[in-house]
Amino acid sequence: MRARCLNDLLNASDRVAVSNITGREASAVTVASQNYCGNIVGGWALGKGGQTIDAPGRKPIPVFSDAADLFNKLPEEKRPNKIVIYSPPQAVYAEVKEILEHQLDTVETLFIVTEHVSIEVTAKIAQMCAQANIDVIGCNSLGIINTHEKVRVGAVGGDRPAESFRPGSAAIISNSGNMVNTMASYLQSAGLGTSYGLSTGKDLLILTPLKDLLELVRNDDNTKIVVLYIEPGGLYEKEAVEMLKQTKFPKPIIAYITGEILEKFDLSLGHAGAVVEGPDTTAKAKMQLFDDYFGIDSFDSDKKYQKNDKLAKNLQKGIRIKTLHHLSAAAALICDSLTIDRDFRPSKPLVLNPWFLDYKGLGKHFPADLVLHRGTIPKPYNAQVKMLGRETLGAHPPKRNLRNASHASSNDGHVTRIYGRSIEKEMEKGSFAESVIFAWTAETPRAYEVELMEKVLIASLSNGPGTISAQGAKLSTSAGNAPNTAMIATLACIGNVHGGNGRRAVEYLLRVFRDINLPDPYDPSHGLDLQKIVNKQADWFAKQRAAAKEAGTDYERIPCLGHPVFKNNPVNYDPREQVVYEFIKRKNLYNIFLEYYHMLACRIKEIGIARNVWAVNLDGAIASVVLGICWDALKEKRVSLKRVCDIAFMVFALGRVAGAGAEFLDHQDFGNPMDMRIPVSECLALTRPTD
Repeated sequence: MRARCLNDLLNASDRVAVSNITGREASAVTVASQNYCGNIVGGWALGKGGQTIDAPGRKPIPVFSDAADLFNKLPEEKRPNKIVIYSPPQAVYAEVKEILEHQLDTVETLFIVTEHVSIEVTAKIAQMCAQANIDVIGCNSLGIINTHEKVRVGAVGGDRPAESFRPGSAAIISNSGNMVNTMASYLQSAGLGTSYGLSTGKDLLILTPLKDLLELVRNDDNTKIVVLYIEPGGLYEKEAVEMLKQTKFPKPIIAYITGEILEKFDLSLGHAGAVVEGPDTTAKAKMQLFDDYFGIDSFDSDKKYQKNDKLAKNLQKGIRIKTLHHLSAAAALICDSLTIDRDFRPSKPLVLNPWFLDYKGLGKHFPADLVLHRGTIPKPYNAQVKMLGRETLGAHPPKRNLRNASHASSNDGHVTRIYGRSIEKEMEKGSFAESVIFAWTAETPRAYEVELMEKVLIASLSNGPGTISAQGAKLSTSAGNAPNTAMIATLACIGNVHGGNGRRAVEYLLRVFRDINLPDPYDPSHGLDLQKIVNKQADWFAKQRAAAKEAGTDYERIPCLGHPVFKNNPVNYDPREQVVYEFIKRKNLYNIFLEYYHMLACRIKEIGIARNVWAVNLDGAIASVVLGICWDALKEKRVSLKRVCDIAFMVFALGRVAGAGAEFLDHQDFGNPMDMRIPVSECLALTRPTD
């Protein structure tokens, strides 16, 4: 490693830059960090060069178009020596490579926040940075905080780092970023502050292993106690303990190893690297590893420890805690036994302060000592709780027990209703598509929206007998099943790959348009620079595609662009989508989402990614129609984002299941029983007989 002590990883003289700085998470963390310590000199984001990010009370943070632009334009005294990487997984390799090419020998440490970077890319990054003599923390790191010098990178400490992190004697090293914050708060109950809080990350490959970090702790004068949060997976702890034994590590360690209960049920923690791959990588094995090193049983909160020389000698190496809330008591025991001064008077007693309680009416049946009382929600969270369920677009609907209740339907014994409207009146209107829209959204559609829905439902009826969904119905019919079973078979054959493209398209379009002020998606005079939006998305696609190809990994496709059949003409069209598109033009209407898709297909051809103009397929038309119908309700939070995504999926499913009825009737009348079987002569054996 280049660093020789923890202070080398981050100190008050460091200058920090942030990649993808205008992203939602990166920009929020950047503003909070700048408010806390003011150590960020700039950042970069594709297509955002020349912009700035405002942090109250600080100078605006300049945004550059890429890393090369930042290093070339910042004066020498402001060039960053620490970089925080917030790029998507597919772009991390190219981002690191670009930094190394243009960093002008100023960069000392990279902090990679991105999660789920492939192990191949991570290994390449490790090799490149080692050759450049640059330290790397991550991947999947939340960052680091140096409490004594009041500086941080990444999101350690959240929006208010000073609440959890007071200067003190304990260094926290954790696989989980959020646990750094939690442990710092617990330590305050023992009168201990933190010297450093560091998140190693827990992807499959951790680029700065625990043994190297403990060597940095050894040389840190502010650190007297080390606190570790450890998850299953990997041999990093085994290597670290071997180092501790060989070098007689001088500082006591409190180790918390999690995951044992999950292992009993063959489950794993959420981090990619928390996967057991051998007997030495289980939580139980790691517990035993540290117990053997410490030479003392794990901390027992019920035990009355006799403070004497023997206990002090046993605790010189440290102790393992079995549950996280024992951290405060174990830290106090070590301080008292080894005569380590507390950093301040113990504060924040560890008592339950539940923000929410719901006993479902059973509280009066519980013993009194088990019934909790609602606590006080501290600032600023009290204000945030009031905003629960709110989003820029779409709301999280309040949850309740709906066993015998429904918003969508009712029946009083005389009249059946959907969202308050009688079925009879809906029948008199005579439009199935209109009633379906109302039943799914509780919104009254406009006449042209009903016609658009009719068209996409009809288009979804069939795409020929070779589709997976049609095959499902035919297989079920040839086996002698009833019509409902054949229709269920079709639904069972509709999934994220076949049929789910409309849902993904809605999710994609919402990412593009959710933060843009779009009053009416049907108004061609919307006032937006649609071409600029298209260019930005095409450039993003080109960059992440190129980065993924260079790194040898897959890249994120744009849903609903391209079709396996309609693909060889200079300009390709899905004829079903064209019916929708031409209807909109013929009626002098407009749909910004479908227009965006067509412009994007042309732009991708213009910048050389595609050899011809890709077709916008039927699922793109479905997504555009559904999003247009739901846009007002989304903006005003009358429907949720998830509902709109599901509706796009359901449009295809409803049309296709009706088509499945046709396949059933046809196959039943004209097909032979069991005629969907594949003859034995056509079946291939891919394994040799073992007998």
